[in-house]
This record gives sequence, structure tokens and C-alpha cells, in this order.
Amino acid sequence: MISLRYFLLFLLICYSGILQAQLTVSGTVYDSSKINYVENVRVVSTGGMFSVTDSLGHYSLMVNEKDSLSFFYNNKPTQKFSVTAITDPRAFDISIHIPVKGKYRALKEVIVYSRSYKQDSLENRETYADIYDYTKPGIQTTMQNGVAGADLDELINIFRFKRNRQLKAFQSRLEQQEQEKYVDHRFNKIIVKRITGLQSPALDTFLVHYRPSYEFTRNSTEISFNQYILDAFYQFKRLFSYTPAKKEEH
Repeated sequence: MISLRYFLLFLLICYSGILQAQLTVSGTVYDSSKINYVENVRVVSTGGMFSVTDSLGHYSLMVNEKDSLSFFYNNKPTQKFSVTAITDPRAFDISIHIPVKGKYRALKEVIVYSRSYKQDSLENRETYADIYDYTKPGIQTTMQNGVAGADLDELINIFRFKRNRQLKAFQSRLEQQEQEKYVDHRFNKIIVKRITGLQSPALDTFLVHYRPSYEFTRNSTEISFNQYILDAFYQFKRLFSYTPAKKEEH
């Protein structure tokens, strides 16, 4: 019977072999018009690595020569692209068959917001459920024919250090983005302007200077949060010597 030490050594040798012949593939993802960038597209390799496109549709991913790439948008994958068939790994641009829609549309001079913060948050958590639920791999046991044994997938994942760091970093990034969006949702121009009467550019300065933390925003009631905005406005007037612009008389 092979000892655990030799088994782990075997896994390390296999893992070191996987790391050979790696290269970086990067490019841009466009929508069906081949003009608009597509954000939050997951680029996944068969080797287990992944990346996510930024606001300009750009991605960059470390792969092995024998890998294939798939692009996922709203959990729907494209065909697989073999790395060996990519002529220029530094500019592998693709177009996916979707139109990019903005969150705002004009309707007789009325701005219609298509989604709420809560809808966006729930959809984001559903799309990236595997990332939000990620936990550091450890040795676990499984039952086969009534006999307990080590979970081989979890054991292998322990040694996939780069993958684990990438997953943890992405999880932190998603959580940070969600927190920032929640603060944006409660501390926005419309609410601040209604309470303080500030106009741009003073309004823009106020939003930056007095932006509250996520913890305070999450734990504040509507009354206490509005009071914070009002108190901050009084301080803003003293520190910045702000006086409202007088309306011109006609």
C-alpha cells in the first residue's frame, strides 16, 4: 500500500508538470456589434485558471499549451478555443452573440433606471455563486462502499496554490465591489442634493469628502443616515466657506 508521503510526492510531481509550457493569452471581448466592450465575462481554461473582463472588455489569463478556453456570460459558455490554434496570444479578441444594453434609456426626457441595486446584487451573487461560496481547500473524507477515504479533488486543490490565491482575491474583489455599490446606492447625488440643496461642483466635492464607510452605511437607519448627511453639510459649510448661489432676479 502506497504511503501518504509518496502519494503527496506523486501529486507534487504531477502538479509541477502541469506548470510547464505556460503562456499568457490576453485580448478583448466585444458584443455582437463588434463595437461595444462586454464587462464581467468569465474566461476559463480547461486547466482550471480563469479571468474576468474589466470595464473595457479586456482579460489576461495564464494557460498551458494543451488547454482550451471558454468564455462565459450569464452562465452561458461559448465554444472552446484551443490554445494551440491561437495565432497571436497577445491579441485574442472575440465577439459574443449578445447586444450590450445600458442601464439607462431615454423616454420623452425621462430617465428610466432598468434595475435596482438589490436586483443587481442578487444577480451578481447568483452568477458568481461558486466564488462567493469559495473556502480554502482542506483534507476531507468521502464514503465509498461504506469505507471512508480522502477526497482526491480536495487533496489536489490544496497544492493548486496560484488557483487558490486567485479565487480568494477574486472573492475579496467581488465583496468589495458589492460594498462600494451599496454605499453608492444610499449616498447618491439625488438624496444628498435633496437634503442639503448642494449643486455641482460643490455637490461633487461633498460626495467625495464625506463618503461614509460601508459598515456605517449598512448599520444606519434611514433617519440616522439622513442626519449624518445633514451634520456633514453643516461642517462642509464651515470648512469650505460654502454659501449657496443666489438666484438671479428677473
